[in-house]
Amino acid sequence: MQYRQLGRSGLKISALNFGSVTFGGQGNFAATGKVDVAEATRMVDVCVEHGVNMFDTADAYSGGEAEEILGRVLQGRSRELLVTSKVRFPTGKGPNEQGLSRHHILNACEDSLRRLGRDHIDLYYLHEWDGLTPVEETLEALQTLRDQGKIRYAGISNFAGWQAMKLLGAAERDRLIAPVSQQLYYSLEARDAEYELLPLAVDQGLGVQVWSPLACGLLTGKYRRGKTAPEDSRRISGWPEPEVRDLKKLYDTVEVLVQIAEEHSVSAARVALAWTLHKPGITSLVLGARKESQLLDNLAAASLRLTQEQVRRLDDVSAPDLIYPYWHQNRNAFDRLSKADLVLQGPAKRHRDALETKK
Repeated sequence: MQYRQLGRSGLKISALNFGSVTFGGQGNFAATGKVDVAEATRMVDVCVEHGVNMFDTADAYSGGEAEEILGRVLQGRSRELLVTSKVRFPTGKGPNEQGLSRHHILNACEDSLRRLGRDHIDLYYLHEWDGLTPVEETLEALQTLRDQGKIRYAGISNFAGWQAMKLLGAAERDRLIAPVSQQLYYSLEARDAEYELLPLAVDQGLGVQVWSPLACGLLTGKYRRGKTAPEDSRRISGWPEPEVRDLKKLYDTVEVLVQIAEEHSVSAARVALAWTLHKPGITSLVLGARKESQLLDNLAAASLRLTQEQVRRLDDVSAPDLIYPYWHQNRNAFDRLSKADLVLQGPAKRHRDALETKK
């Protein structure tokens, strides 16, 4: 297992992490999986055997049951095993039992610690943007938790670029705890994060943990043009994420994935994960699994090496459209772009040049 530094922190985390979204299976989360304590224990054992040192959860997963199961499984294990959790979504029916207010953050963290059976959370994520709460209030609450020793690092998840910069700017100005990482959606199915979030991470030194790098199963090779999806898939079970805006591109991408998988004699899922690990700015991928066999296959992605030509094929078939101002910069400012700019613009220019050559 490779270990990568998390942003500008001194923390090193495994390139593959394990997520507990499949634990419990309560309410809306039944579509993700119904992993119980015994199954969760075996999966965590497998992860530890393969060098995984970070485990992800959230108070929203199965109404807190995912935290409880993860806490029971990790009880008595090495303190080198790190835990992330998250706050933002509703934890009750009251008007203040959601959001990023000081009130909710402090209460939610106490509840998460109780369910996890721990005295601290290693990395505490703001699970979603809250446009009603001043960022200063949110940061002051996180600062209080760090001062009390209840969290060690903070992160943000599912923020837009301007929202992330607003938070980072306020943290620097007021000398408050600053996020060290983003947790975001990024995959061959949708590379939207390349517009703002990955360049921001490279520019500002933020770590990046990718959730659902297999697009909730869409990149496993099970979803192919003209074929019926398996009955046990999340999409068939009613899980709504991610939104698929271009079905043709998805099918085209999966065909290339399958071709490259055959070249390596591995699964399409393993290739999709390996491609994501190759991309600039990525610290780690959060794996979720309902079966041990899925988990073992996904963990093997850490040792899969794709050729530059294979990476280019995947880049080209899944390339995001250059929206404004990026198409203008791509044509008129390419000689003055930074490493952060090139997260999007580099592959885009190569793809555009290739298309021009074919013409």
